[in-house]
Amino acid sequence: MSVIAVDGLGPQMNVNANRVRPRRGRLAAASAICALLALTGCSSSSSGGSSSSTTPASSPAGTASGAAARIVIKDFLFNPASLTVAPGTVVTVLNEDKTPHTATATDSKAFDTGTIAGGKSATFKAPATAGSYSYICNIHQYMKGTLTVR
Repeated sequence: MSVIAVDGLGPQMNVNANRVRPRRGRLAAASAICALLALTGCSSSSSGGSSSSTTPASSPAGTASGAAARIVIKDFLFNPASLTVAPGTVVTVLNEDKTPHTATATDSKAFDTGTIAGGKSATFKAPATAGSYSYICNIHQYMKGTLTVR
């Protein structure tokens, strides 16, 4: 290799008389470091104690105990998809999507939350008459659930 000085400013580049050599070793090392940093950036660990945040799996059916029940809308699904409550139970519907949704009885006018904006909630009182009440989102009618009153 030779060093070329241009206008007396000092060394400007390293050139082999026959060819310029790519620096594969440095490129491979840089790629490995980037991959390692990307992988460690995706993990979360904390020092000073163990903390676990787990989200329970989506349950297809639920039974409300006491005088309150809850349906969560997330990823365009009602969770639980089937809920059993006592007559007159107050049911809270929480919309965790950014898109507005409803929870509206299909066969009767037994209940209707109206439009629930993303991040908001609405409540309704379960019908006084025992039975199975299918409901949908009026905006996204493929979203379906069942409220059983007994």
